[in-house]
Amino acid sequence: MPRLGVYIHWPFCRSKCPYCDFFSRVKKDVDQAAIVDGYLADLEYYRGLNDGYTVDSVFFGGGTPSLLEPKQIARILDKIAALWPLSEQPEISLEANPNTDRPGLFADLRAAGINRLSLGVQALNDADLRFLGRTHGVKEALASVDSVLKNFDNHSLDLIYARPGQTPAAWERELRQAAALGMKHLSLYQLTIEEGTVFALKNVPAMEEEAAAALYRLSEELTSAAGYRQYEISNYAAPGSECRHNLGYWQGDDYVGVGNGAVGRLHCGKKLFSTTHPRQLEEVTPRERAEELTIMGLRLNEGIDKTRFAALSGLTWEDFADRGQLAALKDEGLVEETPQNVRVTPVGRLLLNYVIEQICL
Repeated sequence: MPRLGVYIHWPFCRSKCPYCDFFSRVKKDVDQAAIVDGYLADLEYYRGLNDGYTVDSVFFGGGTPSLLEPKQIARILDKIAALWPLSEQPEISLEANPNTDRPGLFADLRAAGINRLSLGVQALNDADLRFLGRTHGVKEALASVDSVLKNFDNHSLDLIYARPGQTPAAWERELRQAAALGMKHLSLYQLTIEEGTVFALKNVPAMEEEAAAALYRLSEELTSAAGYRQYEISNYAAPGSECRHNLGYWQGDDYVGVGNGAVGRLHCGKKLFSTTHPRQLEEVTPRERAEELTIMGLRLNEGIDKTRFAALSGLTWEDFADRGQLAALKDEGLVEETPQNVRVTPVGRLLLNYVIEQICL
């Protein structure tokens, strides 16, 4: 059976970070049980559309899903297990913030069924944590890391770099400290100023491209030296600790999205549909599917497998990609191509948006 990922979006937060453009709401008192009742109904609806899947991963994102009570998480996971067969060792991830780490929380999450914890630290510098609108300090973050390591065998840590004024020396100190913590996975995201965010409204400047590129190259060097393997443009893992759920997105697997702000891609019969609401399915055309596979696949260091691309989109890579544009990108040293595969080069990763635009014209 083909793999299926299930994404659960919990949109509630204690505060809104000024850089965040994800769908979220600051609300302290919510009827969690009633909301989860709706999630369970949505899962049943999606199961009715196609029963030919094995669930290989579940990901609780947000928002702040560590605010969701463990008993509600267990209800969701029990429903998923009742609706679909599970793979032998499914990956069950949850994003957590250090400021939600009450005593015993991570143990309770593990007991509820979570087996991979992603900790949103974002910075190991108190001044920058305040700038990013985070409500925890470095001391609190490190205590949460210790708790994660005690409770989970599979874990990840998020950091944001290219903050205004951040120097290579400062980023090197922070990244070396992060790598020494023993987390099996690092997600390193460049700060971007997204439309509609507080940072955009306050005209916070993005770091200049050359300076940000220097920090990106430094990230590649330091993570490699620390034993992490870069497998996606922003993600680095110890061998065997890649995020299977996110790999499903990047490799074109089907997935269900539940909760306000969630999206999905699900086959009904031989047609693929995009979902933003359980009752609103939009058919994805072969051209749209090919563009999605290109945008997502070129993020991976391994790139796009042409055979899989054709099987998933209905178009061959040769029919989809403009050969003249592709030849120009190869001449510029931005793309490598073999009869089986196409991928961006290390230089091309610095210009990934440009590469994608040229291919998908």
